[in-house]
Amino acid sequence: MTFCETARLRAILVVAVIVAATGARLAAPAQAAGAFAIGECGAYGQAFDYAAENLAREAARKQCQGECTTVTMKRACAALSIDMANPCGAHGYAVDTRISNSLNAATRKCYEFGGKECVIRAWACDARG
Repeated sequence: MTFCETARLRAILVVAVIVAATGARLAAPAQAAGAFAIGECGAYGQAFDYAAENLAREAARKQCQGECTTVTMKRACAALSIDMANPCGAHGYAVDTRISNSLNAATRKCYEFGGKECVIRAWACDARG
């Protein structure tokens, strides 16, 4: 074998090893569960990239003060919008597969519920798998 042939075989072997390692990592189950806990007066908790939805819900609830509603996201994004003119008043939240859609929907819902100066308070995306 010539030097060029040996070098070529080594390069092919290296590429094969990289492809195999990458493929194994992509085939492994990704953690893709998240949750938002939404409370009064802008209170919230968030958790993302958990192995199971119940674990994500628990983690989000621990961060939220008071009585909180929990929404889950699986391979998606969630956003929370509150009214800065009255943080204890109107708010909106949304879950969607695209962050831009969830941000827009959360803000729109805040205004629909009577908000005057709605802004995004928090957002998160979990693993896309």
